[in-house]
Amino acid sequence: MTNIFTRMKESVVSDLHYLMDQKEQKNPIAALNHYLRQSEQEKEKVRKLLERQYKLKDEFLKEYQLAQDLADKRLKQANIAEKAGELEMYEFAIREHQEYQARAERMKASRDEAAAELEILEQKYENMKHKLKDMHLRRMELMGRENIARANHQINRVIDETSDKPFSKFAEMERYIEGLEYKVNSAYYRSTFDHKMAKLEKEMAEKEEA
Repeated sequence: MTNIFTRMKESVVSDLHYLMDQKEQKNPIAALNHYLRQSEQEKEKVRKLLERQYKLKDEFLKEYQLAQDLADKRLKQANIAEKAGELEMYEFAIREHQEYQARAERMKASRDEAAAELEILEQKYENMKHKLKDMHLRRMELMGRENIARANHQINRVIDETSDKPFSKFAEMERYIEGLEYKVNSAYYRSTFDHKMAKLEKEMAEKEEA
């Protein structure tokens, strides 16, 4: 059953890829727009990851400051306990100081590492934005060239049609009107012929009687 679903999935994906390839061949500008939309979505994902990295860096800094303050506090308390001869309190304060100091150093290292990585990510992100901007401008240039090419194609097609058959449409219309006039005139002549003949016969009869 799993193999059947796997083959069905692969078949659907293959068909989609084929349709996308056909679409790109028919309309490369539309394919480019689709790619740019996907790139913008990826850029937005990167932006959100950068925001998270900023927050992490700030959190590391807060944890470092907190651990360092506690380490300094325990060290001060250890000195006081040592002077007072409180060995148990001294040992507790020293252990706490060492733990907080180790945590502070770890948080500082994490903060420094996060800051360094963030700087690299920021540079890559800025480079990504520049490249996307260049791609958008390039798309505008291609769209302008496509518009010009389409307009020239339309113009050339009209010019070619009229140059190959000069005034063919006008000549066809003139022939149609001439034929229509002939039909109208012929119909009118036939409709008045009998009346004219009757009148002529009557006039000839009157002359003979006179």
